[in-house]
Amino acid sequence: MSARPDESLARIPGPWTHRSVHAGNGMFHIVEAGEGPLVLLLHGFPQFWWTWRHQLVSLREAGYRVVAVDLRGYGASDKPPRGYDLPALAGNMCGLIRALGETCGVVVGHDWGGLIAWTMGVMDPKAVRRLVTVSAPHPLRLRQAMLTGPSSQLKAGRHLLEFQLPWLPERRLTKNGAARVGALLDAWSGPEWPPEDVSGTYRDVFRIPTVAHCALEYHRWFIRSRFRPDGMRYRRLMRGEIGMPTLQMHGSLDSFTLPRTAQGSSRYVAAPYRWRLIEGSGHYPHEERPDVFDEELLSWLADAEPDR
Repeated sequence: MSARPDESLARIPGPWTHRSVHAGNGMFHIVEAGEGPLVLLLHGFPQFWWTWRHQLVSLREAGYRVVAVDLRGYGASDKPPRGYDLPALAGNMCGLIRALGETCGVVVGHDWGGLIAWTMGVMDPKAVRRLVTVSAPHPLRLRQAMLTGPSSQLKAGRHLLEFQLPWLPERRLTKNGAARVGALLDAWSGPEWPPEDVSGTYRDVFRIPTVAHCALEYHRWFIRSRFRPDGMRYRRLMRGEIGMPTLQMHGSLDSFTLPRTAQGSSRYVAAPYRWRLIEGSGHYPHEERPDVFDEELLSWLADAEPDR
């Protein structure tokens, strides 16, 4: 474990290239591989671009230009004090697609990256050719399930409420070598994941200065904005229909975002929609069962007329 974590920890070598790209009002660290139609990969909490290391290889080999990004506040991307609301985050990612020289792309988002992807599909549908969400209910469905639905989802997502406290959650997450980050990965995954070296990588990178604070600002906005005008505007925005083909994947053993919560998202999709449950996987199916995940993703991308 690094004694003095810095952004160099996020620049892990592999069969890909690293660079920084200016998009919207920030600089984003991206990792890219391959040539062809663009697939943009958005990670979740408490991770960074490296969560997509398997897909960077499989999508490249399948003939895609694949780009994984450190979201705002994570890894080696900018860490400004503001801009952690979903509309701003989605706007940045739509801007990144254009900064990459593309007019649109397939957007694949896991966890918070999935909430951003849903938002992109409504805010800027011309930028999203196809939409893939992983372990990520539609934002309105998640709010509904937590606040008015069965108490089981509220209990499963209770850390959202714990993270509303100022500064204390950051200290808890990063103390003892970010041990609690490892505990969350263990708690939300299926059996036998993550290996110690994988957990260690996430713990190290999460200890980069201000990453913990920035990551928690996502959670704080999601809860606090519910009672503010910006949150009301966001809810009105997200009532718009998703108009591009959508694939929603979820681990059958996900104890954080319950499968039945995610399944209720189909009501917001007016285009061809496919639901896939990844058996034996928890909250991280693209890492826990990458072969099964990649087969589902690649077959859907290759289908010119995905089923409803």
